[in-house]
Amino acid sequence: MQKQQLLYSGKAKSLFTTDDENLLIAEFRDDTTAFDGEKHQKLSGKGETNLAISTHLMNEIENKGIPTHFVKSLSSTECVVKKLKMLPVECVIRNIATGSLCRRLGVQQGLSLRPPLFELFLKNDELHDPLINSDHAISFGWATEAQIATMREYTFKLNDILREAFSNAGLILVDAKFEFGIHDGEVYVGDEISPDSCRIWDALTKEPLDKDRFRQDLGKVVASYQEIALRLGISLTA
Repeated sequence: MQKQQLLYSGKAKSLFTTDDENLLIAEFRDDTTAFDGEKHQKLSGKGETNLAISTHLMNEIENKGIPTHFVKSLSSTECVVKKLKMLPVECVIRNIATGSLCRRLGVQQGLSLRPPLFELFLKNDELHDPLINSDHAISFGWATEAQIATMREYTFKLNDILREAFSNAGLILVDAKFEFGIHDGEVYVGDEISPDSCRIWDALTKEPLDKDRFRQDLGKVVASYQEIALRLGISLTA
């Protein structure tokens, strides 16, 4: 498979076309961003670690019957993915109240949410990814009613799968953001599943091991990501 033209360069990943119109190559870069890209830094080893974690979790998800765009790894920083028509709606699932939820609603930090809270956001950096509901998505044509129903169903299933996987590794899944796209008329999990897209705490100390370390200038960002990988049983090349 040949890597061809750059199709898209996001905040932390680049997508390239290939000689197969249905497949792309995703490159995980060391770029780390926060606050809609306002804070940016390159952290050595971050791209490789995120790809290793995302690959492991995507495979686990596939094994549980949820379709993903992941096809195979090519190198420590590149993988082959199905070409999706991405839906501009982010699905967030929250198990513990923290971050923007507490600021927005004034709820207690660390409050356990039972059942988990499902939210939709419009993927738009310029508007700072505003909170929306399903009616917004349907009325503005961002997703159909059936697609939203599938995304919601998958999000709750993904939450169950990931909570168990992290719990078995001595970790807590606090919340997670999932992105979806369409391939051959069906909804697939896209983007990545990593400490960039999930809040993950140590189960004993409640210490954050995810991108909050970068947002809050806590340091040891890549080391914390690597700790998550090692606890999940993932071998890293470096």
